[in-house]
Amino acid sequence: MSSQLTAEQESQAISLIRGMAMDAPHLANSGHQGTAMALAPLAHALFSRVMKIDPGEPLWPDRDRFVLSNGHASILQYSMLFLTGLGVDVADLRAFRSYESRTPGHPEAMHTAGVEATTGPLGQGFGDAVGMAIAERVLRDEFGQDHIDHHTFVIAGDGCFMEGISHEAASLAGHLGLGRMICVYDDNHVTIDGVTELAYSDDVPARFRAYGWDVVELGEIADDIDALEAALLAAKDVTERPSLLVLRSHIGAPSPDHTDDPKAHADPFDDDDIRRTKELMGIPDEPFWAPAPLVTAYRDHVKDRCADDVAAWSTRLAEMDDTTRERWDAAWSSDPGVPGWTDLLPSWDRDADPIATRVAVNDAINATAGSLPGLVSGAADLTGNTGTKLADAQAQRVDQPGGRQLYFGVREHAMGAALVGMGRHGGILPVGGTFFVFSDYLRPTLRLAAMSKAKAVFVFTHDSVGVGEDGPTHQPVEHLAAIRAIPALQVIRPADANETAQAWRIAATHDGPTALVLSRQTLPVCTDGSAVERGAAVVAEPDSGVGLDLVLVATGSEVSVCLTAAEHLGEHAIGVRVVSMPSWDRFERQDEAYFDEIFPGDVPVLSVEAATTFGWERYADDCIGIDRFGVSAPGAEVLDRLGINPDHVTARALALLALDDDEGD
Repeated sequence: MSSQLTAEQESQAISLIRGMAMDAPHLANSGHQGTAMALAPLAHALFSRVMKIDPGEPLWPDRDRFVLSNGHASILQYSMLFLTGLGVDVADLRAFRSYESRTPGHPEAMHTAGVEATTGPLGQGFGDAVGMAIAERVLRDEFGQDHIDHHTFVIAGDGCFMEGISHEAASLAGHLGLGRMICVYDDNHVTIDGVTELAYSDDVPARFRAYGWDVVELGEIADDIDALEAALLAAKDVTERPSLLVLRSHIGAPSPDHTDDPKAHADPFDDDDIRRTKELMGIPDEPFWAPAPLVTAYRDHVKDRCADDVAAWSTRLAEMDDTTRERWDAAWSSDPGVPGWTDLLPSWDRDADPIATRVAVNDAINATAGSLPGLVSGAADLTGNTGTKLADAQAQRVDQPGGRQLYFGVREHAMGAALVGMGRHGGILPVGGTFFVFSDYLRPTLRLAAMSKAKAVFVFTHDSVGVGEDGPTHQPVEHLAAIRAIPALQVIRPADANETAQAWRIAATHDGPTALVLSRQTLPVCTDGSAVERGAAVVAEPDSGVGLDLVLVATGSEVSVCLTAAEHLGEHAIGVRVVSMPSWDRFERQDEAYFDEIFPGDVPVLSVEAATTFGWERYADDCIGIDRFGVSAPGAEVLDRLGINPDHVTARALALLALDDDEGD
């Protein structure tokens, strides 16, 4: 039996949340208290009456997911994590927005227990929630409603819905009919610049109805807990389309001075503002007021309310048959395949026909798909082009809830956020593909994926000017440098099919996001694939009896170019080592001895990559690359004219060696 809260305790809890919403920003001198104050009753209704959570196990697989898309209101979420006993205490609230605190300015998954998604740029959290709802549906079909049966709740504001990503994500959710996604739209009519009418006149309910959502305009019930609970529970009963609950709130409420005031959005209240508001609420004028009896009662209530559900779920899980349990454990582990799945990876002999790495990745994915119970794959209208088509898989949709093939449409922004949401949900290995040049659309997503260690595989194909006739708008040159600059994003550009198969294995078992950068054009099979594991490896050495004069290092399609150039240089009695370096970040994790083994300090190094040379100076004495935009022509011709060919590599190598000899003299 749940330990019920009295009406007085509920009122005090809401006042406590509002007090924290004023006190923490005031101490941090940072603002953003107004939205949290206005939504305190909603948060209370969600966490204490509606959502299925287990404070004792924040990562319980069948918990409801909660995403605060308007993450600047983070003090609202932190206050609820404190009240529910999910790992935040008063000291954390006092440390709001301070160095290395558990309460940073915007919610960060993997940093604060109970935070599901890292929500910074507005709208990204809304897109994450779409991915979480997809994950829930796929897993419910795979493992049954006895084991997966939950909802995704998201709060979003005007700023989220102004940002373009929300249009894509809402359209996708509506098309897929994600009935277990419930979004509360905080319609408070205020942004930092002032009232929303300055820049925003969308009919948001009409927009979402056009997307296929179930829209309920709640009106002025922001302070009515019973009405909020009823609306949320009714939304849970909508099964074949997502729900938007439009809540007319009043930012800063119940402040007698700053309700509906844009000041309540960005600027902290002063001492008098806080005193007057607390007086109106009937709570003491003391910072971080949190009476122990109230907090204890609240935590007991939340724990008891869901205890029976958690216990029954644990019993059902223990009764799961062995085969299903093996797949369940794999889906939720860091290694997402059943035992032996890596033995299914394809390999190619060196005399095999040339194969594009975008094709090889599809072979690798499909060879292992049956042993990866959480695998979901798709692309932004480029499924066949990016190697993300699952053989014989159903499309994901309302009448095919187990469909593993996702058709994202031309929605790179939504695809990226959904991949992160699926990765953060857990149990899913999400794969999404697009052309590498469109990684520009995914920059916020890639950052947040890396920041939150979301397990997701971003397949970027058409990786160089080898794209050809589409021209410079579609030919990536600066993109490798750009994504390599993102901390904690694993980037792999394999040289051939064998490296691609190993790249897929490593991406699937990595504890964060991976970008696979793959070729459109066919490439010869020229390696055994081993370079991927440590980020770099030697793929060719000088002939026996010839000393080592030069190291050629390359990634992707340029490795085979270097191998041919090494043969040419051998004709000049020059001993050349060729190094394939598919992953800078993996190589950087190796010890100094391995670095010296690959790049002996007394041997000059020439790098070759069909991209900007930015960054290669850390490894190479000279760099061949493309420090300009491409041109529209057949791909092979573009590569040749821009110097990505064996003859140019040979000439530059000879020049480097001549320079090295001159310097030695």
